[in-house]
Amino acid sequence: MKQSAATIKLATNNHNILIIEDERPLAEAIKLKLEKNGFSTVSARSVNAALQYLTEGVKIDAIWLDHYLLGKENGLDLVIKMKEDGSKWKKIPIFVVSNTASPDKVAGYLRLGVEKYYTKSDFRLEKIISDLKGVLHNRKNDASKD
Repeated sequence: MKQSAATIKLATNNHNILIIEDERPLAEAIKLKLEKNGFSTVSARSVNAALQYLTEGVKIDAIWLDHYLLGKENGLDLVIKMKEDGSKWKKIPIFVVSNTASPDKVAGYLRLGVEKYYTKSDFRLEKIISDLKGVLHNRKNDASKD
């Protein structure tokens, strides 16, 4: 039975990461690694599933996003929706982790304001998680200065 996104309870003292990855074994590996590093996670395999978490109010501190997803839409489509003017999700940091990195694709993501773009074959999970921790730590420190 599929659980509604609104019923999912995430640890309040951890950062909550939305993993959007279409390959289940890889999503599970990412989830385990993030949780070992103190993060709480939820997972989606499509743009629609990811948007459901966001629209139902699940607290998301950062997004781990693959470009290729189930369904008609890809990661770029999600980023466009999240970064639209007036979007309440505009400031959520997005880390794109994809199999391919054509210059046009990377430029498109960066132009839209993603934090970083990684090619899966070039970066270890530890490096991406370290960068994610750094961005979330800096944002927390910046927020406490306000």
